[in-house]
Amino acid sequence: MGNACIPLKRIAYFLCLLSALLLTEGKKPAKPKCPAVCTCTKDNALCENARSIPRTVPPDVISLSLANNNLQTLPKDIFKGLDSLTNVDLRGNSFNCDCKLKWLVEWLGHTNATVEDIYCEGPPEYKKRKINSLSSKDFDCIITEFAKSQDLPYQSLSIDTFSYMNDEYVVIAQPFTGKCIFLEWDHVEKTFRNYDNITGTSTVVCKPIVIETQLYVIVAQLFGGSHIYKRDSFANKFIKIQDIEILKIRKPNDIETFKIENNWYFVVADSSKAGFTTIYKWNGNGFYSHQSLHAWYRDTDVEYLEIARTPQALRTPHLILSSSSQRPVIYQWNKATQLFINQTDIPNMEDVYAVKHFSVKGDVYICLTRFIGDSKVMKWGGSSFQDIQRMPSRGSMVFQPLQINNYQYAILGSDYSFTQVYNWDAEKAKFVKFQELNVQAPRAFTRVSINKRNFLFASSFKGNTQIYKHVIVDLSA
Repeated sequence: MGNACIPLKRIAYFLCLLSALLLTEGKKPAKPKCPAVCTCTKDNALCENARSIPRTVPPDVISLSLANNNLQTLPKDIFKGLDSLTNVDLRGNSFNCDCKLKWLVEWLGHTNATVEDIYCEGPPEYKKRKINSLSSKDFDCIITEFAKSQDLPYQSLSIDTFSYMNDEYVVIAQPFTGKCIFLEWDHVEKTFRNYDNITGTSTVVCKPIVIETQLYVIVAQLFGGSHIYKRDSFANKFIKIQDIEILKIRKPNDIETFKIENNWYFVVADSSKAGFTTIYKWNGNGFYSHQSLHAWYRDTDVEYLEIARTPQALRTPHLILSSSSQRPVIYQWNKATQLFINQTDIPNMEDVYAVKHFSVKGDVYICLTRFIGDSKVMKWGGSSFQDIQRMPSRGSMVFQPLQINNYQYAILGSDYSFTQVYNWDAEKAKFVKFQELNVQAPRAFTRVSINKRNFLFASSFKGNTQIYKHVIVDLSA
């Protein structure tokens, strides 16, 4: 009886195995049928004069015709899985050769299938040009934009970024709370968070400077004097180490730091009627008065840059002072006396609030900000700055050039309208407008780079401080 059960068990085993095989076979995807808009034979699919583009085509098709459909573009994956294709007919269509069709140009470059000549109907610069003759280099499909990333719930004036102890930080001057707020990058939450602060009164500028491995912060205030703080890494806090002489610096408006021949300096632009724009030099223990440039001119901005007086000469340090009572003044560094000497001014540019510089292919340019009238872009010509471009700028107090990777921007803020973002056009050698930002009473725009991410910080005197992320978009993707 026991032996009789053995054949029955074997039969049951084979029946189960057969059922499993049948179920597995049944799960195989069905072979795509011929699209309703096409006529198919064993190896061919003819989809001429169809009202829509077929989404699926039998994978063993050798010849595919999409001719005479008045198509302007094609889906990127239309030939996906059609490895047997030897002939494709795309004639009789009205292809628009833009970024959406860039993939077709790349596909034509590496496919083994025979494709009859097809032509572009647009855009105008490519009309009647063979698509087969185009290359991916003919398409400019990479664009950029500044996308809102984060709001900081406070007003601000100056914004600076600095590297310290292998980390990147941002410091923001808050005029109404009187604080310097330090931010660091949260690698988990992917946002900026508070790191520390320095409390003062009517703070207008918080300028960091790292000398060797030590961090110092120059805090400029409208009331209570200005001071210099040192970061104590053992106590993990900022400690005030020095007061800035109040008889010279009465109403600070801007601070620039720079290094000449291994010596560190900073200069404070003073905007009071009785103040002195003054340069301070680091002597190993502190910063001490080195030179007063001029008095009683109510300077609003100071910019450090290096320019050459002749094409063959080396670039030398210069300062440009902007003032509400005279045209921008250019000072040149004298190596013998170790002082800046008044050289010239920038003609026909009264009421300039600030000057900021940038470089393109070795040439030096400046952006001049005017609250009333047109702001300007000028180029250094060897002996003077020459007009390049004018921008309407009623209500502007900031015209900031900044570079992100290979992109050169200039951002023109306004108290009365949207902030205009310009991108440098290399062919025209001018800025072209490409985006608007909504920032209330902007006072500074600063680029911050963190872990290959690039951000734009926008200060606001009347609203929230805003953070934008620099986004690169591939229109052909």
